[in-house]
Amino acid sequence: MKTAYDVVIIGGAVIGSSVAHFLTADPAFTGSVLVVERDPTYARASTSLSSSSIRMQFSNPVNVKISQFGSAFIRDFAQTMQVRGEAPPDLNFHQGGYLFLARTEDQAQILRENHDVQVACGADVVLWGQEELHRAFPHLNVDDLILASYGRSGEGWFSNTGLMNGFKAKARENGAEYIHDEVTAITRTGNRVTHVTLKSGQTIAAGTIVNASGPRAALTARMAGLDVPVEPRKRTSFVFACADTPEGSATVNGGRLPLMIDPTGVFCRPEGRFFLTGAPPVEDPAVDWDDFEPRWEEFEDIIWPALAHRSPKFEAIKLVNQWAGHYDFNAMDHNLIVGRHPEVQNFIYANGFSGHGLQQAPATGRAVAELVIHGEYRTLDLSEVGYERVIENRPFLEKAVI
Repeated sequence: MKTAYDVVIIGGAVIGSSVAHFLTADPAFTGSVLVVERDPTYARASTSLSSSSIRMQFSNPVNVKISQFGSAFIRDFAQTMQVRGEAPPDLNFHQGGYLFLARTEDQAQILRENHDVQVACGADVVLWGQEELHRAFPHLNVDDLILASYGRSGEGWFSNTGLMNGFKAKARENGAEYIHDEVTAITRTGNRVTHVTLKSGQTIAAGTIVNASGPRAALTARMAGLDVPVEPRKRTSFVFACADTPEGSATVNGGRLPLMIDPTGVFCRPEGRFFLTGAPPVEDPAVDWDDFEPRWEEFEDIIWPALAHRSPKFEAIKLVNQWAGHYDFNAMDHNLIVGRHPEVQNFIYANGFSGHGLQQAPATGRAVAELVIHGEYRTLDLSEVGYERVIENRPFLEKAVI
C-alpha cells in the first residue's frame, strides 16, 4: 500500500465499490484508488441485509432515470463485469415487477401523478382498475382497492452481494486497492481535505475523499468538520413459507408474482420457494450503529394481518427466517445525497439512500466518477440531489418512498 492516493473511498460496500469500478474503468482516469473497509465480511452492511430490488416507479424524473440506468446495468452485468479467468457474474435478476396498490382516492391520485412522470421518462408502467388487477393476479382480494400501478418490465430483484462483489472484483482487476482498516480521522486544511488516518496508525494522503460510509456517513463527515443528515434506521425483513403458494398463478409475466406494496405499507415478494416481506415500523427512531435486533412483533402485529386480508393464500403462512438491517436514512427528505461539498470541493458525498442504495448504486458510481475525472456530470445530471439542498434546507421531494 502506498502513502498517497488520488482518490480514497471510505466504505467498500456496493456504493463505494461502484465508485471504484466506474473510476478505474474510465480510460480518462489515470490515478490511484484506495478503498478502506472496516468490515470485509460485510455481514452487517446495508448492502448485505437489503431486500435487493429495483423499480422505476418513483415520482421524480431523476429517480426514475437513476433506476432505468441501474436496471439496464444489472441486466447486462454478466457481460460487462466479467473478470478475466472467472465465470460471468450472475445476478439472477428476476424481472417480476412492482405492484403498488391504492385503497383511497388520495393514494390513487398519487399513483396517477407518478404514472405520468414515469411514462414521460419511458418507463413500462400501467395503471389498472379492479377488474384488470383481479384478472392479472386472481389470488388478490381487490374489493377495497381503487387502483394499481404495475411495472411490466425492468423492475424486480437480484443478488445484493453479487452486485457488490462484482463491482469490487472488477475494480480490483482495474487497479483499485482494498484494505481492511478503519478511518479514524480526516485532516482538513482550509477548504481541502488532505489526509486520512487509519486505525492501524497509518496516514494516507488523499487527493479526493468519497464518503461511502452508509449509515455511518455522519461520523465520517464530522471527521472533516462537515455534516450530513444521515442516521441508521432499522428495518426488519421476514421470510415465510406459504401452505398454498400463489406463485405461478398470475396471468401475466409467465405466472410470476411481483413485489407487491399493500396500501398499509407492507411489501411482499417471492424469494425462491418462499416469500420475503417487511413493513415500515410504527415508530422509526434512529438506532445505535450496532443495534441489529429484529423487531419480532412487526410480523404478527402488522405484516400477517395485512397479507391475510390481501390474499386468502397468505392466511396459512409460517415464518422461517428474519433479520434486521439498517437504512442509511436521510432524515431531511429520504433521498440520496450525491456530489461535492460546495466549500470543501474535494470531499464528495454518496450517502442517504434511505433503502434505495442497491438500485441506485450503478448511477451513483458513474456520477461520482464523472465528477472526479471530468469535474462535471457527463451523463445523468444529479445536481438536484447535491449537498447544496441540505445547506439551503430545500428538500428533494419524492412521493413514492417505501
